[in-house]
Order: sequence, then C-alpha cells, then structure tokens
Amino acid sequence: MTLTDTPPAEYLAILSASALLLACASGPHGSVAHQHTTAQTPEHAARFLLQAQFSASDAEVAAVQSLGYGPWLEQQLAAPLGPTGCDWLNAHGYAEIDKDTRYFDHSYPGDYMIWNQLMTAPDPVRKRMALALSEFFVVSLTGLDIAWRSHAVAHYWDTLCGHAFGNYRALLEAVTLHPAMGQYLNTRGNQKENPATGRLPDENYAREVLQLFSIGLYLLNPDGSELRDAQGKRIETYSQSDISNLARVFTGYDFDQSANVVTELADGKRNRKVGNSAYTQRPMSFASNRHSELEVRFLGTTIPAKTVGPEALKNALDTIFNHPNVGPFFARQMIQRLVTSYPSGSYVARVAAAFADNGRGVRGDLKAVFSAVLLDDEARAPAGLTQPGSGKVREPMLRLVQWGRTFGLTSAHGSWKIGDLSNPGRQLGQSPLRSPSVFNYFRPGYVPPSTSMPTIKVAVPEFQIVSETSVAGYLNFMMGVIRRGIYVNDPDLPNNVANSKSSKNGFDLQARYEKELALAFSPPALMGRLNLLLCAGQLSVSTMVTMSRALEATPLAVSASLDSRLDRVAGAVLMVMAAAEYLVQK
Repeated sequence: MTLTDTPPAEYLAILSASALLLACASGPHGSVAHQHTTAQTPEHAARFLLQAQFSASDAEVAAVQSLGYGPWLEQQLAAPLGPTGCDWLNAHGYAEIDKDTRYFDHSYPGDYMIWNQLMTAPDPVRKRMALALSEFFVVSLTGLDIAWRSHAVAHYWDTLCGHAFGNYRALLEAVTLHPAMGQYLNTRGNQKENPATGRLPDENYAREVLQLFSIGLYLLNPDGSELRDAQGKRIETYSQSDISNLARVFTGYDFDQSANVVTELADGKRNRKVGNSAYTQRPMSFASNRHSELEVRFLGTTIPAKTVGPEALKNALDTIFNHPNVGPFFARQMIQRLVTSYPSGSYVARVAAAFADNGRGVRGDLKAVFSAVLLDDEARAPAGLTQPGSGKVREPMLRLVQWGRTFGLTSAHGSWKIGDLSNPGRQLGQSPLRSPSVFNYFRPGYVPPSTSMPTIKVAVPEFQIVSETSVAGYLNFMMGVIRRGIYVNDPDLPNNVANSKSSKNGFDLQARYEKELALAFSPPALMGRLNLLLCAGQLSVSTMVTMSRALEATPLAVSASLDSRLDRVAGAVLMVMAAAEYLVQK
C-alpha cells in the first residue's frame, strides 16, 4: 500500500510515526550533526549574529569567533529576561489616567515601547525570536480597539518574550488566554450557543488558531511538503465542522477585572469612569454560565459534553499541539523569518524533528527549535552565500533596528518616540506589532506575480510589501534618519500633546557613529567596516570600489568639520543600506 492509497483518517498516525523516526535518526536537538561549528572569519561570525539577533558589534563578532556558534548561542539562551515593555510604559508615565493625555485611548505609547525594546534591550537574541513569534502569533496595535491598548500589546509582547525559549504548548495557551488576543480574534466575551436567538459561538479564533498558529490548511509531510491523496489532490487539515465544534471550547472567557480600580474624570458635561490597566496583564477569566456544554469533535478528538471549560481548553490545545503538522508548519516559518525565504525540505525536516523531540524526549522545546534553525548547515555553510535561492529580503523594520543598534542610537531625553512607521510612501512601510491583519505583513507562501518565480515556484514572502512606492519611501526616510536622526515633538516624558511647541523639540534620537567618524578620511577603511557590520562582508569588491570612489568624489580636508565628516559617514551608510547586496540577507 502506498501513502496515497491510505484512508485519510490514517494519515495522522503515519505522519506521527514518520516524524518520530526522523527525530530518532537525528543528532542532538533533533538535528543532523553540524559541520560548521566555528566562525572561521569575522564575516562568518557577523553573518550568524545578523540572523540570531539584530546587529553585530566588534565585541560580539570576537565572542562568536572565540566561543563557536553553539556555545555562544547557549549563553544567550540562558541569559535572563530583560526589562519588560509594561514596566517601560509604567516607568515613563503612560499608565497615568488624565483627561488631557488620555493614554488609555491611544496606541502611540505602544509604538514607543516596542521600538525601545528592539533598539536597547540587553537580551537581543530573545527579542529577535520574540519578534519572529509576533509574526506568527499575530496581534496588532492596528485594529486593537480597547482601553489601554498600548499596555495590552506591551504585555502580549512581554508574553512572547517570556515564552520565547520555553515550550510551544505553554506559549499556545498563554496566547489563547491573553486579553489582547481575546479582543483581536473575538474570544473575549464569546458566549455559548442560544437556540432561542440563533446565536452560535464566534468561530474566528478557532479558525485562526488552526490555520495560522499551528497546523495550516493542508496535511504536510515532515519536510513541509504537502501530502496528496490518490488523485494527487491536497488534503485539508480540518473541515468547517471542526471549526464549529472547536469554537465551543473558546466560550466563557472575558477580561479579568478583579484588580480594576476606577478613576472618575471630569470630561465635559459628563464624568467618565476609567478603569486601570491591570486587566491587560492578566489571562482572561472564565465564566461557566457562558461556556458551551455541548460535545466537541475536531481533528479526530472528542471532548465529552459538559466538560468544564478549563479542562476542555486543555484537551483542545493538547490535540492541536500533538498534531504532526505543527512541527513542519512552525519550523518553516521560523526559518523564513531568521534565515531564508525558501528553505529546502531537508532543512525544514531537521528543524521539525527538533520540534518533535529535543533530544531528551520533549516536544515543542523552542530553545531546540531556534538552535536547530540557526545552527543548521544550510544556515551556517558558506555555500549559502552563492546559491541564488538562499537568503531573504531584510524586513524594513529590521533594517532600522540594525542601524540603531550598530551605530549607538540614543534618545537624549529618553523619549524613544519612534511612532508607527507603516506608511510605505514616506516611511518604512512596516512597523513592529503593526501588522495590517492577522495574516502578518506578508504570507509565507507569497510568490511575486509578473516574475520568473511562479514558474520555478519559489516563495519570497517579504516581496509582498515591496513596491515602487515602498522602495522610494524607505530610501527617502533613511536618508534623513541616517544623517540627522529622528525628530521628536515634546520629548519630555510623558508627552501632553502630539504636536506641542516645546523648546526641547528636535532630533532627540541620533546615532553616534563614533568609530565610523574616525575612519571618515579613508573611504576604503570606512566601507570595509560597514561591509562587515551591516552586510557580514557580502558586498562585492566591485560594489565596494564604486562606493569608495563615490565618497572620494567629494574631497575631505584633514581640517574638515564634524558636519563634513558626518556627511561622508552618512553617505556611506545610506549607500550600503540601499544596495541590493545588503537588502538581500544571506
């Protein structure tokens, strides 16, 4: 009997056995033995760092070369959790209830929070993994219409950070019960069926937790390829009946207001009662009288009628977690976010095996998954530098964070007021925690039309947000930011009005370029440094020569002013960050 002759009901058992065999045949962390364990050159070390975190410094390059990839990564995985987003908001006054500032009604403090986290956190590897997770388990400030939305998304971010090196199953439950997710995908206030009115449980989260957060639309082989039936057709992972049944599990949950303290604000003719932000930092609470008591049947599992809500939730999430699709579905997208847009099936299979078994019999260990992604030979071997299909387009938000971390971006007044940069015409066209929908900024299988890629069937997700408008917008935005920094209205904390006339208005956020300014008189040396730290040495010799000559076309006297040296450094940085060899990260 062939696999395509097998009845659909038996596919899951066969897939589970296949995944287990693959895991048993693998080395530590479920991956094949790594041939490339040490960084032979600074460029190799920088390449690794730019996949594992946001930037590469001289000290970090030296540390990776000294320790080797694995030991350095182990140190980072064991590092303590850095300051949280919620603590940052509270410390900067954004939890205050005031009729003028009305932070409880605004989302911009959430933007300040996440940019600060990405630019300054002392645990950048954890934050890089959390950012990848935020593009998988999507909650967006855009469309999150609740009081204290900035605190809600900050705590959601903190949840991703806290679980980034934990277990997928625990993270799945934390995401499911988080108030931000509850509001975003309608589990908050979801009620049981009512035959008298025709009300049925909302199916939004039930659908998305399967389609986007766990198993996807079609059954997969352990290498991420799609299974086919005897007629060569794809096999759907779930049906509408599965969704309708699963939706019953997610009824009875709502915001936990047990720590709510109300402040009465004088607001025109009426006084407004405003609660505090405590509910945004607590899992949703359960009310049994709103929970469906009907039997639940989905994905071959039956949860008996009248099962109490928390037990039903546990059984449902366990069923999802143990589905054999989760490993390859999740693995492929984490590889895409960190290493390459179009990973080979064998790469996906090795990371999926690490998900299935971390080498110690544990399923869903995210430390093992991320280690497998970053240490795999397809990520580390120099061959990837010359293969046309390897690598990925750097996401615009990652480019800005890399710039800030590489060149010592500081906020003179501590404001970190970098707002929503989603506008493609005059900004980045992307902003963290600002996905336009639950489907992320781009789809994992996106293939650009009107190119050769549909013919060769190569997915390049990030190209979905690339257009003539976004390319021009990015270059114009970065040209100003690289040279002058980021302008901030009212940099005192907290801000009272969005566009005040504070005497402190100005470029509050600026890069230092300390080591780069010292190299301003030597374009080849300056370009060499930028090539290492920004591109991991991936600028070609001809590109380096062209850029050096462009800089030399404007002479720089020994007595040149700081502004003149800054002009040269900024010009060099902009040329690199506009180059195709930079924009495509290998």
